[in-house]
Amino acid sequence: MAQRFERLTTPLAGLSLLQRRPLADARGYFQRLFCAEELVEFGWTQGVAQVNHTQTLEKGSVRGLHLQLPPHAEMKLITCLQGAVWDVAVDLRKNSPTFLQWHAEVLSADNKRSFLIPQGFAHGFQTLTDHVEMLYCHSHAYQPTAEMGMNVFDERLAIGWPLAVTAMSDKDRQWPLLDAYFEGVNV
Repeated sequence: MAQRFERLTTPLAGLSLLQRRPLADARGYFQRLFCAEELVEFGWTQGVAQVNHTQTLEKGSVRGLHLQLPPHAEMKLITCLQGAVWDVAVDLRKNSPTFLQWHAEVLSADNKRSFLIPQGFAHGFQTLTDHVEMLYCHSHAYQPTAEMGMNVFDERLAIGWPLAVTAMSDKDRQWPLLDAYFEGVNV
């Protein structure tokens, strides 16, 4: 069976960028968005507990940065179905050599790439186009008591958002800044 995903390297251990390989013919194409058997080699070792779909209407909007704390820490497979986003993952793993470092990639309907984000990473994105649709596969269901967020404007993270932020939820805007005592998340 042909591999439907190719791993593209990132500078953060465990964070994988996946290039999907669609099968195309005169009618269009077929592409696999998730396959537990194939994704094991990229670190996906759990089932899918939840699938979410978002629509973001305005270019420049930001969603995130979000993660779930143990024992509900989750892996996420992030795919852009329409439009384009600048997708960001921040390493919050305690004692990681890349602690508090971030990596971003453009995910779009056209480039057919997905981010496989491991446990202990915060995730967010900024829309690069109007009318963006995203699909998220989660290894654990959302638990409000395990939710954590990072302020996207935190100077300690120094994320260089490519556009001026046009829209953001009040909840995301109000995540606190990191203090000097934050040592990371045990996963």
